Amino acid sequence: MAVNTQIRSIFRSGLFSNKVAIVTGGGTGLGRAITQELLYLGCKVVIASRKVERLQTAADAMNASLPKDSTAAIQAVKCNIRQEEEVKSLMKTTVEKYGKIDFLVNNGGGQFPCPLSDISIKGWNAVIDTNLTGTFLCCREAFNAWMGEHGGAIVNIIVDLWKGFPMMGHTSAARAGIENLTKTAAVEWAPHGIRINSVAPGTVFGKEAAEHYGTEEIFKLAIPAIPAKRLGTPEEISAAVAFLLSPGAAYITGESIKVDGASSLYMPPGGYTVRDHKNMPAYKWETDDENEGGNNPGGPSSKL
Repeated sequence: MAVNTQIRSIFRSGLFSNKVAIVTGGGTGLGRAITQELLYLGCKVVIASRKVERLQTAADAMNASLPKDSTAAIQAVKCNIRQEEEVKSLMKTTVEKYGKIDFLVNNGGGQFPCPLSDISIKGWNAVIDTNLTGTFLCCREAFNAWMGEHGGAIVNIIVDLWKGFPMMGHTSAARAGIENLTKTAAVEWAPHGIRINSVAPGTVFGKEAAEHYGTEEIFKLAIPAIPAKRLGTPEEISAAVAFLLSPGAAYITGESIKVDGASSLYMPPGGYTVRDHKNMPAYKWETDDENEGGNNPGGPSSKL
């Protein structure tokens, strides 16, 4: 699969110069968008996944797109986040390579659509182990390897789980656990200088996600229930992650930011109905320059 190596950001370039980040699942989908944004901001990024060939292909493509004078760098490390020893090795490798771990983005995960009544115990355990246990292991080992003594910032990717998640009960349960884990860690780890937050994407369209589920139509079915009357973009998720890692979020910890076009608040039919409209345009890197200055309704007007 061809990798989109375009790297942009709404934030100022160099914001994360000489910072070091780990992004699990950083070679595909939302993880790749997050990685690309961090690279644009000058960060050194270690991307981790159990599928090492695809991971290395993505890393090579993103590395080739970096400006020669950039402080950014990218390293691919094989890691199954369900395996404790592999997670420990990921943290050790990062510290040995770059000397520290400033940021951790727990994006790695996996699930499949299935009604609760049909989920096998094997399927349930696989999703819980990958999403909840994998996130816990990465947080704990980042703490033990570096952040416990030096501080840092963690962002966990969860889901729009506020009204339940039919056909995705296993991942919804796992991500609800992650949200509470985030709140607990925010309190316990505050004295260590660690901030930890979650980002909860709504329905976000990406080509890889459409290929995973076999159709684009499943995404379009969600639009009537989204007050913004459109799907989200990967760039809108990566921008929220970058903000939470940035100094601008220095007083935010233990929170979950919903990036969902207000879908978590909307409950049609029987209540207030939002008419169809096109007044909340999407943010995408390729239209970033056009949006500057505030000419595009709902678009960004300045860089941080």
